[in-house]
Amino acid sequence: MKFVADLHIHSKYSRATSKNMDVENLDKWAKIKGIKVLATGDFTHPLWVKELRKKLEPAESGLFKTKKLGQSSVLNNDWLPKDGQNKLDSGTRFLLSGEISCIYSKNNRTRKIHLIVLAPDFKTIEKINTRLSWIGNIKSDGRPILGLDAKELAKIVFDTSANCLIIPAHIWTPWFSLFGANSGFDSMEECFEEYAQYIYAVETGLSSDPTMNWRWSKLDNLTLLSNSDSHSPSRIGREANVFETELSYQGIAEAIKSKGSGKFLETVEFFPEEGRYHYDGHRNCGVVLAPQDSKRVNNLCPKCGKPLTIGVLHRLDDLADRKEGVQPAKAVPFRHLIPLEEIIAEAKGVGAGSKTVAEEYKNLIKSFGSEFDILLNRSPEQIKEISSFEIGEAISRVRQGKVRIEPGHDGKYGKIKIFDDEERGGFSGQTSLF
Repeated sequence: MKFVADLHIHSKYSRATSKNMDVENLDKWAKIKGIKVLATGDFTHPLWVKELRKKLEPAESGLFKTKKLGQSSVLNNDWLPKDGQNKLDSGTRFLLSGEISCIYSKNNRTRKIHLIVLAPDFKTIEKINTRLSWIGNIKSDGRPILGLDAKELAKIVFDTSANCLIIPAHIWTPWFSLFGANSGFDSMEECFEEYAQYIYAVETGLSSDPTMNWRWSKLDNLTLLSNSDSHSPSRIGREANVFETELSYQGIAEAIKSKGSGKFLETVEFFPEEGRYHYDGHRNCGVVLAPQDSKRVNNLCPKCGKPLTIGVLHRLDDLADRKEGVQPAKAVPFRHLIPLEEIIAEAKGVGAGSKTVAEEYKNLIKSFGSEFDILLNRSPEQIKEISSFEIGEAISRVRQGKVRIEPGHDGKYGKIKIFDDEERGGFSGQTSLF
């Protein structure tokens, strides 16, 4: 079965997340986006586990679906996908996941690493949570902060169940990641020691894409995953994975472990320049620098003299042992996309949160069934016929990579341009043809 999976999100129990990150809204937005398998996030939080147990029931092996009691509140909007309109009307599947922030000292440096854990059942996560509760407070935040070596977390998880997966999250971001400039390691083995052999995948994060990661040969044997790390329902699936395998926890785990088997088809990616840490910079001073320019100023802000926040491209460039353009054997393909709301906003020349964008988004979802179907499969002509010339043209340009982006830096998202203002103003005549 071919399906889309987003394996890293958060619940309403994590800091800085929407109160709408509950089962009902996640199920609803998974249908809107076209996501079949969605991680639960935050399985270490007792209140979220209680809610998951109440609202989910077993589906295929290791996956869960919403109980019937929740359905009436999920599909209460006339613009949402209808039965038979897309391939997801059999229901969203949830996969138990959590993210843990490990902050500790190793090799004379403070390490701050975020790790995703995937688990096949509630019994397993309860055993993991019991062990973690002896170490620190897992009740205060959906993503608990523990003074725990990543190697020791791996020991706890794999001793509990060999069927679990540990996936280092957003591996290049400067502050909290496996290879980040400020607290990361220079190899998988340095971090996980003897448990490195059981780490089969890493998450590339919004600020990098596979072509960047292909430059470092030490990642060749790892599967490169892309997930949304979403904190609000409408942002799930902004990055995702496309599998063609058995719909089960084990089917997904095997597709991840056996890169090159044909079961992991592709990833759906941000343009990495749009990510918040792609370039180096100092946001307070308005300074944005490419890696080569940062190195000329000794990685110090040319305005205030303080250290720059070293971005993903810079850090990867320091570790890379290949030139750009090299594709390793068994590399999983990928596609760059921009979320549909952002495309509509750029085509219309308005803000992404505007009423105009919301109405057009609803019109497209009602007509085609899901956002991924629109972004990945529908022809520009089909979109132009239902919507407008400029939106169809914008989606076509995004697929071809014909965009301009001011790179993100120091926690600030990049800005994407698909059209010039003058060009957008000339679409009225084209629109009349449709």
